[in-house]
Amino acid sequence: MKYILSLVVALFSAGAFGQQITYQQFIADAKTDMNLQPEYGGMPKTKEMKTADNAFIALALKADTTPQNASQHLIRLGFSYLYSGDFETAMKRFNQAWLLNPKNENAFWGYGAVYGSFNDYAAANSQLDKGLAINPNSSVILTDKATLFFVQFQQDQDQSKLNTALGLLNKSYAIDATNVSTAYKLSICYFLDKDCINAWKFYDACQKLGGQPIAENYTDALKKACPR
Repeated sequence: MKYILSLVVALFSAGAFGQQITYQQFIADAKTDMNLQPEYGGMPKTKEMKTADNAFIALALKADTTPQNASQHLIRLGFSYLYSGDFETAMKRFNQAWLLNPKNENAFWGYGAVYGSFNDYAAANSQLDKGLAINPNSSVILTDKATLFFVQFQQDQDQSKLNTALGLLNKSYAIDATNVSTAYKLSICYFLDKDCINAWKFYDACQKLGGQPIAENYTDALKKACPR
C-alpha cells in the first residue's frame, strides 16, 4: 500500500505544492535568524527589536482590533505561505501570530505543520503538544498529530502508531465532525487497519462534507479491498 503513503504525505505536507527549500537549508538559516525558530528561539531581543515589535503590534491591532483576531489573521497568512512551499515566510508569520498572542494554540499548530512538512516528526510532535497543552480540544491539532503517527506507521508498520493515530482522530472527530480532513484520514486509517466497515463509514462522511480531498487512487483501493 505504498501508494497510500504518498497520498497521506500529500495531505499533510506543503511540499506537495512546490517546496522551495531543503530542510538542511532551513535549519542552517534558522541558526542565524531567530525569526525562523519557534517563539523566536526564546532569545532575548535588543531594544531596537522590541521597538520594532511594538510598532508591528500597534499596526496589527489597528487592522484587526484584538490580539486574538490579529494573531488568527497571521495564522491564515502563515498557512497560505506554507501551502505554496515558502516555509521560511510561513514560520515568520506563525512567529508574528505568537508575538501577538502567545496563548494562541494555533501558532504551535503552524510550527508543527512547518516541521511536519519536512518530515521531522519529533520536532513537529513537540510543537503540536505545546498547542494541545494550551487547548487539549483543538480538533485541527489533534488531526495533524494523528497524521504524524499514521505516516510513520506506513513506514515501519508499527501497529501502536496506527492505534495512536486512530485514537487521536476519533477524539478530533468527536470534537468537530465537520472537519473533512479528519473524516478522510479516519477512513484511511481504518482501511490500513483492515476495518472495512469503518473505512466506508468515514469515507461516506467525508463525501457528505464535500469530499474535497478524496483521491481517486484511494477510492479505487477501498473498492478493491472492501467491496460493498
